[in-house]
Amino acid sequence: MRNSSRLFNRLSHFRQGVRNVSTAQSASVRPLLLGTLAVGGAVGSYIAYTTIKDKKIISIPMATVSAAAVPGSQASVYSPTKEHALYLTIHVKNSAEAKAVARAVANLPKYIDAVCPPDLRDESDEILAGVGFGPSFYAKIGGKAKKDYSYADRKGALGNMPATGGDIFIHAKSDNVSKLFELTQAIIAAVPAGSIERFEDIYSFVYRNGRDLSGFIDGTENAADEDDRRNIAVEKETGGSYVITQKWIHNLDLIAKEKDSNMEGWVGRTRPDSVELKKKPISSHVARMTGGNQFAQKKKFEIVRQSMPYGTVSDKAGLFFIGYAASPENFNYMLDRMVGKGEDKHCDDVMRLTTCVSGNYFYFPGESEMAKLR
Repeated sequence: MRNSSRLFNRLSHFRQGVRNVSTAQSASVRPLLLGTLAVGGAVGSYIAYTTIKDKKIISIPMATVSAAAVPGSQASVYSPTKEHALYLTIHVKNSAEAKAVARAVANLPKYIDAVCPPDLRDESDEILAGVGFGPSFYAKIGGKAKKDYSYADRKGALGNMPATGGDIFIHAKSDNVSKLFELTQAIIAAVPAGSIERFEDIYSFVYRNGRDLSGFIDGTENAADEDDRRNIAVEKETGGSYVITQKWIHNLDLIAKEKDSNMEGWVGRTRPDSVELKKKPISSHVARMTGGNQFAQKKKFEIVRQSMPYGTVSDKAGLFFIGYAASPENFNYMLDRMVGKGEDKHCDDVMRLTTCVSGNYFYFPGESEMAKLR
């Protein structure tokens, strides 16, 4: 994941166009005003120019570039990964005032500004974050997602994928893990007292320059181009995104002892350099995700992966799997094929290395939807 994320530009840097203006006579041209572009494109950008002709100043505005068809998305959705990430899952009490809780977490940008003042932050400590809601909680606060994103409890011959629920999920990325810790403190303190039943905050890290704890490079097939990532992750009508979260605990003892050749067959790629195997089992992870075991099999569905390792040596460690997509159908296809519910009934051999202990889907509303919750 980390390797692929370094191939594309940061979202905070926007391209600025240059327009040539020609007249019948020679004229001097200079930029007069540069507009702003919202992430996701709800606002658009423009440049107005002035030209001096016959001693008169003439303004020549460029046509506004609008991407109103794709409303703005939250900052975590398709931006690059950072050195660390926060995965914060909150379960809200049934007795809590749901709209007040939603209003508190919807003010996430305010807490980020408090932790990283805008006039002082740089790339080393900036935070890219977003907040999502489980289906039951989102309905309770009046939200209406366009698609059903309920997470099914799945069972398979090589392991289960339990549906463990969750009302609110916050995904935040930063190169400074202490900033993520501060952000968690700010969020929990802002939620109305007595509203939280329980919560779990997990902090991830980059391992060996982008490898999973199994030693395999993570996210090899992740789209590197920013536009591709946006198209995969963002629902065009709303700017929202559907998110899968799963906590996996790796069997590190097995990983340390197992032959590379066996694990490569289970994954479908070489361990040192992540080259796809030309011949791989139909039960390999690559074959389960793409839909077949042919070399460079065309993928039926794609997601934007943001997964990273987590854990400690003294306790449990593994992968926190998180992916964004424009539809939960993308996730359902992949998960069904992992537990043998696909058309060929095979399970995913990667589950020989790791165990899924939690899972849920969340909807990350678009910016205009989030504004209504504040």
